Amino acid sequence: MRCCFQRMLAVLGVAAVIAPHTHARWLDHSSPSDNIVQGSLLDDQAASNDQVIAPTTTSYSGQTSCSALNCCDTCKAGCYGGGDGLGYRPGLLGYGIIKPSERCFDDFISPVSNPVFFEDPRTLTEVRFLFLHHDVPAALTGNSVQVYAAQVRLALSQRLSFIATKDGLIYSQHPLIDSGFADIAAGFKYNLYRDPAAGRILSLGTTLEIPTGSEKSLQGNGEGEWNFFATAGTRLMGSTRAHWLSAGGLRQPNDTTEENRLMYWSNHFNYRLHTSMPLYVLTEFNWWNYLNNGTAFGLPVHGGDLFNLGSVGVSGDNLVTQAVGMRYKPKRNVELGSAFEFPLTKQQGLMKNRWNFDLIVRY
Repeated sequence: MRCCFQRMLAVLGVAAVIAPHTHARWLDHSSPSDNIVQGSLLDDQAASNDQVIAPTTTSYSGQTSCSALNCCDTCKAGCYGGGDGLGYRPGLLGYGIIKPSERCFDDFISPVSNPVFFEDPRTLTEVRFLFLHHDVPAALTGNSVQVYAAQVRLALSQRLSFIATKDGLIYSQHPLIDSGFADIAAGFKYNLYRDPAAGRILSLGTTLEIPTGSEKSLQGNGEGEWNFFATAGTRLMGSTRAHWLSAGGLRQPNDTTEENRLMYWSNHFNYRLHTSMPLYVLTEFNWWNYLNNGTAFGLPVHGGDLFNLGSVGVSGDNLVTQAVGMRYKPKRNVELGSAFEFPLTKQQGLMKNRWNFDLIVRY
């Protein structure tokens, strides 16, 4: 356990050292919502939805006096700016293919648990470093599994983004699970609806998991798995301090004997504390409902988000977990998160509990 945490801290430490020395646009550009959010931290008063979007007077590239709403959608000078509607900032690495992240919802934060399937509804360009410490129930011989991974999201337009949601290295102390590589999953997400002034956003997407992982790590089985999902978010009670994110979807394997078909639904609630720097407390709930029995795995074991075993005797079963944790935003486009996750149902599957850690750096 201590060795695993030392590895995690080393990875996050290297990322923290590298990030400030990358191109300044990764860390130093301000957000139209930054001044208002930071101001509300100081005066202890909740800003209005309009205020958190942009200042009431803004000037970029000769455009002036945009209102809070049209700074995001009409004048495009506040949250996006400039010619293509995605930003006065140029594309990543000086090219126009990869666009900057959505900036009209900077008071939001990303979910922490269920990292493969709980997708942020915003259009983002980011790298998300992940470390998961996963304890296995004693009934399944106990011990633990760690996952080291990095997700990538690339905004291709104001609404369309490429998302790579699963990869990485599995490091195991479990006698029946060997260390090895995880499967790779990637796809696309489209922002169907967005209302910056009201703080509401809805996106749809799909990913395909390719069985490229190590079979002895309980990966690499089946013929691939599709994930069809919807994800949404909103501010709560008219406040920029409280938010709700929700994502649900269908996991449809190409071979339903080798992998199980599942539905899932994840919910995230957060509240930003009255601190000098943005610090959020959060809780999340994840539900998996098994829709069929497989034949590949001879025991009724629930794999949750990381594993799809093709287990027998699981059709109709439900696995529900809760996570509690915090997020810290030292910069507008940098997030550090941690959450402790545990099952709420009698079915635990392969999860006795899990620590989730991540570091997000956005463009």
